[in-house]
Amino acid sequence: MAAEGFGKPRKLDAEALWENALRLLGSRAFSVAELREKLRKKAADPADVARIIDRLKSYGYLDDRAYAENYAGARLEARGHGKLRVLRELRGRRVAAGVARAAVEKVYGGTDETELIEAYLRRKYRNVPLAEHLGDPRRLAAAYRNLRYAGFSAAGAIRVLERYSPDAGALEAAEEDEERD
Repeated sequence: MAAEGFGKPRKLDAEALWENALRLLGSRAFSVAELREKLRKKAADPADVARIIDRLKSYGYLDDRAYAENYAGARLEARGHGKLRVLRELRGRRVAAGVARAAVEKVYGGTDETELIEAYLRRKYRNVPLAEHLGDPRRLAAAYRNLRYAGFSAAGAIRVLERYSPDAGALEAAEEDEERD
């Protein structure tokens, strides 16, 4: 015998779906597509989802442009991520490519990628003498991969890493070789 409360979640009528949407937005921000998907899974009537999304937009509770700008700003301030990482994450959160690109350009407009990379390296490798640490080709390659994953351009990463190791210029060629394989 199945325990009560388990199994398929009950479908929500329009009013309960509205309350659920407000509760979700009260816990964290969502992109329109993320929230639409969450509501779609719980809706008794799929037409209610579109009405609720429109209502939330009209009240100003749901706005992909503002969401993307806030998200990008938080990633820049709190984590020092590069543009490419933030764009990738926004696309993963189903923000339209044009909206994500515009938000990232607005937030990162006055930043210097080289300074961001330097700050990232200081944070990632604190208390480590970088010139000595990055003298090892494996560590240099690992640092390069970390910078690329953090969303920095290949050219920017290499430009900064060349300050610590003369072998950094070879990293881009190695990356291109891997992409061809």
